[in-house]
Amino acid sequence: MPRCRWLSLLLLTIPLALVARKDPNKDEKGVLRKLQPTNASDANVRQCLWFAMQEYNRESEDKYVFLVVKTLQAQLQVTNRLEYLIGVEIARSDCRKPLSSNEICAIQENSKLKKKLSCNFLVGALPWNGEFTVLEKKCEDA
Repeated sequence: MPRCRWLSLLLLTIPLALVARKDPNKDEKGVLRKLQPTNASDANVRQCLWFAMQEYNRESEDKYVFLVVKTLQAQLQVTNRLEYLIGVEIARSDCRKPLSSNEICAIQENSKLKKKLSCNFLVGALPWNGEFTVLEKKCEDA
């Protein structure tokens, strides 16, 4: 009889386990607040842009570091994190990779090396945890 109870208990817990398993739709991001303009000088925007440029320069095959010339727009969307859409104009600098921490770079003025791009970065952030991720990056010649 104890074996029968154990088997009954097991048969009852299997459906509960299946119902309680992780819902795959919970990982989808729900937009709590759609994209709205935000101040480009906001600390979180600046931090996200710094991170996006670090990633851009790390992934770029260019021999030179690119710098932000101008921030064109910044928007914030709230999902399960803060998502910043930042539009910038960037340009090739006179500093070669890898960049040392004490180097001062200027925008490249040599006509052969001069290059400007217009970029949009979508950066997901949990700034209070120090977590940043470039979700999308789109750059084209300016």
